[in-house]
Amino acid sequence: MLINSLLIIVAYLIGSISGAIITTKLMALPDPRTQGSGNPGATNVLRHGGKKAALFTLLIDILKGIIAVLIVKLIVTTPIVLAAAALAVFLGHLYPIFFQFKGGKGVATAFAALLILAWPVALAALFTWIIMALIFRYSSLSAITAAIITPIYMFWLIPNWEYTLVSIIICGFLIWRHRSNIQNLWNGTEDKIGTT
Repeated sequence: MLINSLLIIVAYLIGSISGAIITTKLMALPDPRTQGSGNPGATNVLRHGGKKAALFTLLIDILKGIIAVLIVKLIVTTPIVLAAAALAVFLGHLYPIFFQFKGGKGVATAFAALLILAWPVALAALFTWIIMALIFRYSSLSAITAAIITPIYMFWLIPNWEYTLVSIIICGFLIWRHRSNIQNLWNGTEDKIGTT
């Protein structure tokens, strides 16, 4: 029990590392929390720091999700602990202890955590995001659509109630964190991919 709890705490701490803030500091770019949407994520960094900065941000946010869940998976195999670790690294990104609990929206980290937890589901979600992005060119709409359908993928592809439950929780948070984007989409003011 103690080991499981420590692993979940470590996953949360890893999740609290912000790829956007680290990247912008290293590249001497403006703090993403003070630019555009104010969201410390790859999309906002892309708009105000360019493709290279956005790529580094994305890689860090993906790597931390992979590393956090993989560490736990190498030590324990209990589904509920693995599911809790995936949720913990995701919540670390959303509410990072190192940055006054003000983090990003968590799409890349959620994808990475799911990639280790249940890779067929993660790939199905990624495919959904790509298709939506190619058709509509809205990163937010793509993320929201993938979030809505991912628990269905999980239920269908991986018959495990712990994984299904955690995917519902994570995707619920993802949709909630995109509420301002939903409003912008409704109003027709949301930025498309490749525009500022």
